[in-house]
Parts: sequence; structure tokens; C-alpha cells
Amino acid sequence: MKYLVLSSLFLLAFAGEGPRLRFTLQEPGGFQFAKPELYTTVKQLGGDGVIYVGGQAALYLLRFTEDKGVQHAQIPILSDKKARETCLSRLFQPQECDNFITVIEKVDDHVLVCGTNAGAPRCWLLVNGTELTDPVVNGQVISASDMSPPFPSQTSVNLAADGDLYSAVSAEGNHPGFIRRTFGPHRLAKTENKWLQNAQFAGAAVIPDSRQHKEEIYFFFSEVNRTAGVDEQPYRARVGRLCLVDEGGIKGTLEGAWTTFLKARMMCGFDKTQKQFNSLKQAFVLTDQEKRAGVVYGLFANAWDTTVVCAYSVEDINQAFTTSRLKGYRGSLPGHRPGMCVFKNVTSSLGARALAVIRDHPEIEDVIKPVDLAPLDLPTQRRFTKIAADMVLAVNEEHYSVVYLGTENGQVLKVLHTSEEAFIISQYSLFQSEGPITAMTIDSRRGYLYVSTPAEVQRMPLADCGRYGDSCRGCVLSRDPYCGWDVVKRKCVAVPEGYNISTRVIVQSLDQSNGSECDRSTGGFADLRAHSTSPKEVVVEEETPVLLPCPVYSFHAKYHWEKDNCAKHYPCSIIGPSCVLLPTPLLPLTEGIFRCMGLEDNHKVELVSYRVIFNGGPAAAAVGYTLGASLFLAASTFCLI
Repeated sequence: MKYLVLSSLFLLAFAGEGPRLRFTLQEPGGFQFAKPELYTTVKQLGGDGVIYVGGQAALYLLRFTEDKGVQHAQIPILSDKKARETCLSRLFQPQECDNFITVIEKVDDHVLVCGTNAGAPRCWLLVNGTELTDPVVNGQVISASDMSPPFPSQTSVNLAADGDLYSAVSAEGNHPGFIRRTFGPHRLAKTENKWLQNAQFAGAAVIPDSRQHKEEIYFFFSEVNRTAGVDEQPYRARVGRLCLVDEGGIKGTLEGAWTTFLKARMMCGFDKTQKQFNSLKQAFVLTDQEKRAGVVYGLFANAWDTTVVCAYSVEDINQAFTTSRLKGYRGSLPGHRPGMCVFKNVTSSLGARALAVIRDHPEIEDVIKPVDLAPLDLPTQRRFTKIAADMVLAVNEEHYSVVYLGTENGQVLKVLHTSEEAFIISQYSLFQSEGPITAMTIDSRRGYLYVSTPAEVQRMPLADCGRYGDSCRGCVLSRDPYCGWDVVKRKCVAVPEGYNISTRVIVQSLDQSNGSECDRSTGGFADLRAHSTSPKEVVVEEETPVLLPCPVYSFHAKYHWEKDNCAKHYPCSIIGPSCVLLPTPLLPLTEGIFRCMGLEDNHKVELVSYRVIFNGGPAAAAVGYTLGASLFLAASTFCLI
């Protein structure tokens, strides 16, 4: 019974789809908010290393340093007294009657800051990093209501491109939501009200092209599905597209409105099944800088708030917008195809009939389906709250996607996405207190991911190679595109920019877990011999339960205990970062040498060994039990092969 109780308390199982490694970061100098910030906007606007964080009635300017923690400045931006009084008198949620910063964008040389201002949005220009002035640039007054929602729970997306600012504000009440060009040298333009059905925006990205007039912006959102049946979800995920050169229509028809806007449905689920995820929470786009190529990562949820990630090809989306028929239209297309980007705006030469087709048929028939027609194979028991991604050039001169997923309990999953699978490299616990991740932003040039919760802002390095240990196999089996095994330095290193593949100095294996690559390097076999261990002596009383700990070097490995030169195999059960030996009635604890063995990639490693000695004396037993407990506690850190 004693062993049965222990097993029920401590037995934990691995999940093959879980992270290979789990880390708790103790980065110096994370930034803690003085009060909880439930709504945050996090931006990195240039190469100066400053992180802008918009919160409640405040703008934070953070600069993480290597040895001095976080240098920070806080600029108060209070709501107007009259606006706050009006907000409270209208019986809105009182906690939203404040100035929540929703927009932080750099347009030309200006940093634009906008906030909800207690239901009456307002903007400012940030000058010299400290001073706020009226939002007037070149005599042009910036309208806050065109880019900031009146309340923080109403999501919005803002994007600077080619000197212009584009804003998408989600629907609220009787307002259907809109996409507008709100500031810049080009003519202002917006969506028609009937084009969007209670849109809730989740992201936007510029789709570059070597031909500047072909550049586009994709907007991602969910909207109400008015034709949904009783058993269907009332939302549909969409991607909308428009051209940067779009200057709007002609007087009387689409005047001041987009003439290139098209939208398409995005499916996320399992092909030909009812298991679909229709609510798009966030989208992140990785693109090629010279051609219309790349991948879109969408974070979706269903009615039960289960979250998944679907990946889409930018080429597939472009093909659909270029060739699909317009939904509900069967006539010939008058003039050029709607949605096409041209050298210059030609809508002035289009007649009312052509513009009417554009106005009345903004959706295409083709449905955008995910790569492999299914979500990425990730654990569905976790609830993801934020997503970010990076494109990494590996030593084989191929580009690989690394996806970062923030969870509701403040963890970050680092995922390698290849053409074959989604491999969870590691899980990071970054924060002192548990809370949902509310924002993430990547600084690829400096090599950091910045993450915030309502309590704090922290950063983690993209290339965290030293955590994979001091052996070739531990480094290579991590499958981290940022890292590789340097056969000369005999250490796991960040792949340097401009690495010459012909030198064959750095070893990686990204498309599959293949530690045999190390056998071809100069350090492979030496790594294997390094893990023969000397038994640690543990003196215990014969009837005292003892948990012999074994450090977990990989959560994808299989573990067991061997005794008396492999004559007996004992099971190993995971308790946090350790795998402990739990004796059973059929395999009781006896005197002898116990060795903990790990098996990964068909490679067997001895991790630790103990010599168990029984002593019937009470004093010796107490000492032995204490020794066993101290060994268990001491093993509560990762030991990497």
C-alpha cells in the first residue's frame, strides 16, 4: 500500500507532443509594473533597443541592459477630466473610463501615441522621448477616432507603410468596424460599412514585392456569419487585402473608399470534418522581402475556447485573390479585375458599372485552407493567448520558421515549424508570478523576444544555445535553428551571420531528430563516454521509502532504472525536473547499484547511479533518509547530455 500511495502522488506521464526541454529563466532586471496592466500595447520601433509599452494612463519606455537590469522612464498620459466624467455618466464599465494607450507607431520621424481617453480617443506626438505635443504634422491634424477605439476591450490594429498609417478598428455597438488610411501623403480611404460584418481585427502585415506598385496589405479578422445555421458557430475568419497604391474611387461612386479591397474566408480545422476553429485571435506573417512569398500563422479558437495554430502559404492566398471568382457575381468583369494592383490608380477611368461590381462584391469564392489541411500538431490542453514568429537562416542555407506561443499561465513555447511537423523545442517560464501573456514582440536584429503579462515585462534570448548542454547530441537534438554544435570549439554556439557552409564547422539536424550527425563530427564518440557515472552511496533504513532522483535531460527521452548490471529494470516516474525510482511490490528496493538510463534517438545514456546500503540502526537510518531527500532536491535542475 505504501508504494501504491507514492505512485498515485508522484506518477506523471510524458506527452510526445510536449516540449523537449523546460526552462525557468532567471534573467536579471525584468520590469515590474507598479499596478496590474490588463491592456498593454508593446512596440519596438527601431534599432535603438527601446521597447515602448502602452498601459493605463501611462507610456513606458524600457531599455534592457546586460548588467544593469532595465532602464525605464514612465510618461503619464491622463484622460481629460470632462471625458472621464462623461464616460462615467453613461454607465460604461467604470474600469474602462481611463486613458488606455492603444496606438504606438512611427510615421516618418514621428512617434505617434493614441489612447482611449475615457471613450473620446485622443492622440499625441512624442518628441525627444519625453515631451507630448499636439498631433499635427506638416499642417495635417491626425484624427484619433480614425485609429484608436474608445475602449480598451475593443481591439484595433495599426500599421505604418510607405509613409502612411493604416488603422483597423473592431466593431462595437452600432459601429461595424473599419479599415482606413488615416495619415500620410496618399489620399485617405476607408472600407464601406457593408463590407465588414461586426469585424474583430487580429493583425495586419505588408506583403512586399520587388515591384513597388504591387505591394499590398493583408488584414486579418473575424466577422459575424449571417447565414450560420443553428448548429454552426456565428463567426468566420477572414483575410482582407488592399493595394498600397489605392487612391479611392470617383465622385459619386466609392469616393473616399478602397477600390482594391477583397476578402476571403480562412478555414482552420480538419479537412472534411465539422471540427473547425472559426474565431481568429491573432495573426503573424513572415514574408520574403523581395517576392510575394512567406507564411501566415493564425491563432484560432472554437466555441469552447480551445486554441490551435494554423499555417497558410502567402503564395496560396495570393493565388486565390488573383484567380477566384467574386462571390455572388456571374457577369463579365468590366475593366480590370477587382483587387488588382496597377502602376497607378486607374479607377478614375472606370465607369459607375465597374465600380459598382467592386462595391457590391467584396468577397471571393475560394476558401483559404491551411498547410496540410489541418492545424499544427500542438498540445490542445494549453490555451494560447499570443503568437509571434521569426525566420531563421540555418547552416544548410535554408530558412526555417520558429514560432513563439504565449500561454494563459505565462509560459512561452518555442516551436520549430518545418514542412513535416511542428517540433516544440522548449518551454520557458519567464515570470515571477503566473498570469496570461498579453503581448509579444520580436527584435530579430538584437536577438530577443519581449513578453509581457499584466504584472511585468521580460525578455528572452532567441539564441539560447548554452542551455542545451556541453555535448554534441544535446545541442543537435534540440533542433534549434539558431544553434549548432561547433566541432572546433566543442560547444553549442549561435550560428554566426554569414556562416560559410563549406567549412562544415557547425553541425545541425533540423528536419528530423538525428543525433548521429554527431558521430560524423570529431566530438561524437567522446560525448558518449563522458556519461559513465560513479555511484553515490545512499545509506537507508530497510523500511524507509526513498525516492532516488535522476535529472531529466529531455522530456522526449524514455527513462528507466537498471540494477545489478541490467538484471532488473525499475520504472521511472517524472516529478518536476527529475525522474525518480519508485519501487513496487514486485520490484522492492534492495541493496545494490541502481543506474538511471535515458534513451533518445536510439542513443542510451547513463545519467546517474546510486549504491543503496541498508542500515537497521535508527541514527544511521535518519542520516540515510536525509541524504536521499537532499539528493532529490539537489537534482531539481536540468542535466543536459
